[in-house]
Parts: sequence; C-alpha cells; structure tokens
Amino acid sequence: MSNVLVVAPHPDDETLGCGGTLLKHVQRGDKIHWLIFTSISEDNGYSPVQVDKRNCEITAVAQAYGFASVQQLHLPTTRLDTLPLGDMIAQAGQIMTQIRPKILYLPFPGDVHSDHRIVCEVMMACTKQFRYPWIRRILAYETLSETDFGINPVNDHFHPNVFIDISEFLGRKVEIMNMYHGEFKEFPFPRSEEAVRALAQVRGAASNRRACESFVLLKEID
Repeated sequence: MSNVLVVAPHPDDETLGCGGTLLKHVQRGDKIHWLIFTSISEDNGYSPVQVDKRNCEITAVAQAYGFASVQQLHLPTTRLDTLPLGDMIAQAGQIMTQIRPKILYLPFPGDVHSDHRIVCEVMMACTKQFRYPWIRRILAYETLSETDFGINPVNDHFHPNVFIDISEFLGRKVEIMNMYHGEFKEFPFPRSEEAVRALAQVRGAASNRRACESFVLLKEID
C-alpha cells in the first residue's frame, strides 16, 4: 500500500488530470490524498450560493474517490502570483510531512494558467530528498484547456512518457467530473465529456490501450 498525493490548483484539476489513475490506486489498495491550493470566497466576489455550491461539490467528489484526507490551503483563485512563494512552500511542506506521500501528482509546469505553474513550482520545492525522503515518484499530469493551451514557443511542451491504462475507470471519471456542475460545457468546448473521452482514447492509442491518462515523469527513485 502506498500513500498517494494529488495536488490540484483548483477543484476539478485532479479529475481532469488523473481521475482514472486515482481510482486505479484505490482499487490497488493505496491511500489517496487531495491537496487543493485555491478556493473561492465572498471576499473575492463570489456569492454565498456559489461558495456553498463549490464546497458541496468538493465534499461529493471526495466521497466519490474515497480520499483518505482532503487538505485545503484556501488561497485566492487566479491570484497565486500575488502571494509570497515562501509562505506557500511552508504550508505545502507541512502537509507533505503530515501525509508522507510515496507518489506525487502535480500540474504540468508549462500550463498556461499561472496558478498551475506556481503550484508546480511550490511543490517542487517540497520534494527535496533530504527533507522529504519518502517520495519515490513524481508525475506531472495534463489538464484540458490549460496544458494544451500553453503556446509559449520557448517553453518545453507536454511530451508524455508515462501512460496509465484507465479503460475500466473512464466512465466513472466522467461521472465524477459531472459533479462539478457547470464545468462541463457543450463540445467543442475543451472541458466537455467528448473532449475528456477523446483525450483518453488518443493517449490510449499511443500505448495500445483503449483509454489512458498520460504523464511526464519528473523524478523516480527506486
């Protein structure tokens, strides 16, 4: 049994990026944990109804996966670039020490959304082996409309080198994504059921499987 931590800049990134893989971990008997960096609040212009709806969604999704723990930093969404990096590293480091994950899933550092890039930078500071010696594998996941929209020609783009077969979990991944009411929109919107299924099939075709999630292996220690 392994401790697994998925780090999500926003609720739904965990499902888009590695929802099927998380379900596979559960099937294998691993303990999965969820760290959410940002949240919405009335201070940031959201209504009480919107805040309550999002909290209910997080609760429902956590129950659907069977997370052993859900950690929230409650930082302001879309504004991580305005916060001191050291403070975020300190908060994330405490959670890493508490959970002691063997496997870590992070957003891809080349994503177009600044929150994704900063979360990856923060978490990479929390993977130094002399401080967090229990980490054995770090993978970066892809997020529809964020990873694929990174068009900076100077940056490295997402070139997956790890493919995880989620053929038996794809339907459940879509069901969980539908728990985020309003996030799925009509195709060809990138965050649509059709796009999620199509990406899984493309990644599956690249690895001789019916459906896969793909990752960039950032570090592995055997």
